[in-house]
Amino acid sequence: MVTVGIGGGKALDTAKGVAYYERSPVITIPTIASTDSPTSAISVVYTENHVFDGNLVLPKNPELVLVDTDVILHSPVRLLVSGMGDALSTYYEARANVASEHENFVGGICTNTSVALAKLCYEILIRDGLKAKKSAENKIYSKEFENIIEANIYLSGVGFESNGLACAHSIYNSLTVLPQCHHMFHGELVAFGVIVQLILEKRPEAEIEEAIKFCISVGLPVSLKDVSETELTTDELMRVAVAACSTANFMESEPFKVTPDMTFAALKTADSLGQKYKNLAS
Repeated sequence: MVTVGIGGGKALDTAKGVAYYERSPVITIPTIASTDSPTSAISVVYTENHVFDGNLVLPKNPELVLVDTDVILHSPVRLLVSGMGDALSTYYEARANVASEHENFVGGICTNTSVALAKLCYEILIRDGLKAKKSAENKIYSKEFENIIEANIYLSGVGFESNGLACAHSIYNSLTVLPQCHHMFHGELVAFGVIVQLILEKRPEAEIEEAIKFCISVGLPVSLKDVSETELTTDELMRVAVAACSTANFMESEPFKVTPDMTFAALKTADSLGQKYKNLAS
């Protein structure tokens, strides 16, 4: 028996989970490029209320990943952009794991090669992301569009598994505790998490600005207003901060101790900076 998954991230994660329990090979056929799920040896688990509930770490990656660029070209543009948000975190989170010498998802540590792949993912996004989005909007194939598919599905998948996750995905996971964020896609929330991570790590202003401007250019969220259907209260933001720092998430991959208060402050600062740059761009 062979398990075949066709669709988006949740469908493919489900197929990989079924293959694991049935002890069968699995083939993934993504119809969108919204996450790196097709290549990874992880199935993300959610509760019935769509709240992150951990990762099922699988013993191996899919036997085969089939990607038809024409199918992806005719999928919703928002999902391609969401994939860019997921992929954007790959290098930043790899860098955190290098600094902390934290184990990756296969029980090893980052290598020069794995970090180089993560950095290539980032470079392709910055260089080709906007052009790829325009190709998708016009349903016209371009080399930039193909490059972004490679970044979203392959480089991001190999990059995060070989290096590890950190703050950006912790923010995504913790935002799922709020029902008013459930209309957002995975990569959209991860993109906002990237900005939070850069602030938490006290990265140079130019680096933070580049990430925010990239997100604005392709239509990824950069503020709390962008990710929530209602204005988030102080208590709700603290819930997110506490969840992000729980052992179920990846804050321990950061090269310093991260507390809920630090995370709360970074969320607020990210929101303020995001709104500032959006106002400047309008």
